[in-house]
Amino acid sequence: MQSKAASAEQYIKELPEDRKQAISNLRDIFLKNLPQGFQEQMSYGMLGYVVPHSLYPDGYHCDPKLPLPFINLASQKKNIAIYHSGIYADPTLLDWFTTEYSKHSSCKLDMGKSCIRFKKMDDIPYELIRELAAKMTPQEWITIYEKNKKKIGKS
Repeated sequence: MQSKAASAEQYIKELPEDRKQAISNLRDIFLKNLPQGFQEQMSYGMLGYVVPHSLYPDGYHCDPKLPLPFINLASQKKNIAIYHSGIYADPTLLDWFTTEYSKHSSCKLDMGKSCIRFKKMDDIPYELIRELAAKMTPQEWITIYEKNKKKIGKS
C-alpha cells in the first residue's frame, strides 16, 4: 500500500515505531550525501530523490510531467527498500556495490534489479549506503538514463 503522506516528515511520522529510526537515518544519508541537484519529494508513495525539471526538462519518459526519478526509499510490509535506478542502469556501479556489500555486512544481499531490501533494521550498512549515495551526480544519471531509456522503461 502506498503512503498518502504529503511530505517526508509526515511519511516518517506515520511509520511503525520499529521503522522510524532506520528510515530517518537513510533519509539523512541521502540529504547529506547525494550530489547537489537532486531534490527530495514524495514519489509513488515513497520518499523520492529526483532530478528536477529545472535540470532535466524532459522529465520521466513514462510520465513527462514527473521529474526524473533516481532513488526511492520505502518502508514496506516485510522490509525497508531502497530503489536505486543508477544501480540498475550502470553495470559498473552494480559491480562496485555488490563487491563492497560483503565488506559492510555479514548478511546475504537481498536485491532485485534496482531494489535493495533490508528485513532487519540492524543489518542496514549505513556507511555503504552513504558511499553509494555520493557516487553519481544528476548529470551523470541523466547521461546514463538517456543511453538506457528503453531498458529502464521496462523495469
